[in-house]
Amino acid sequence: MSNVPSDLKFAKSHEWVRVSGDTATIGITDHAQAELTDIVFVELPAVGRKVKAGEACAVVESVKTASDIYSPVSGEITEVNKNVVDNPSLVNSEPDSNGWFYKIKLSNAAEVNSLLSPDDYKKQIGG
Repeated sequence: MSNVPSDLKFAKSHEWVRVSGDTATIGITDHAQAELTDIVFVELPAVGRKVKAGEACAVVESVKTASDIYSPVSGEITEVNKNVVDNPSLVNSEPDSNGWFYKIKLSNAAEVNSLLSPDDYKKQIGG
């Protein structure tokens, strides 16, 4: 079982959220990157785009498949991680740190409360 960081919240669709003030950083979980295998391409949303919780807003492609990435929270994209575009393998090697996808200014901070805790996410993935 992979280590699930305790400072994160999780969407059932395998995205993680790390909140700092009114900004959330979003990425995909270690479990998700392991299921996808070698990630070869990442497409991120445009800075300034407004997204709703549950909306597809990014894409990852692995040697196996392409997968939509859903925003776990609503808000405006304030920053994207160009490092994962230039080096998609960061998503595999550092999924819950340097392999983050984008930052979002929360429009409804209460949405974070509906996300899974680390323990609940571990249960979902059979941990």
